[in-house]
Amino acid sequence: MIRVVLPHHLRKLAGIGGEIELHVESPPTLRIVLDALEATYPMLRGTVRDPVTKRRRAFIRFFACEEDLSHESIDALLPEAVAHGSDPLYVVGAMAGG
Repeated sequence: MIRVVLPHHLRKLAGIGGEIELHVESPPTLRIVLDALEATYPMLRGTVRDPVTKRRRAFIRFFACEEDLSHESIDALLPEAVAHGSDPLYVVGAMAGG
C-alpha cells in the first residue's frame, strides 16, 4: 500500500478529503503509482502528468522522505519507507512568480 498526499485543488477535484491509499504492484515506481492514481481517480488524468507523453506537468513536483523525486526516472524505485507505507509520496503544486 502506498500513501499519497495531493495538493488541495487536486483533492477537491477528486472529491477526497485527505491522504489516498493505493494498492500497487511491488516494487513500486512513480509510474506504477501514477498509473494507479489515474485509474482510481480518472478525473485526475492529465493534471499530474501529460496524458500523451506521461511526463510530469511543469508545476508539479514529487517529494518523499525529504527528497525531491521530481527529476528522477519515472521508473526508478520509490524509497523503502514509501514502498512500505510508513512515509507518504507528496504530489506538490510548485510555486512560481516574481
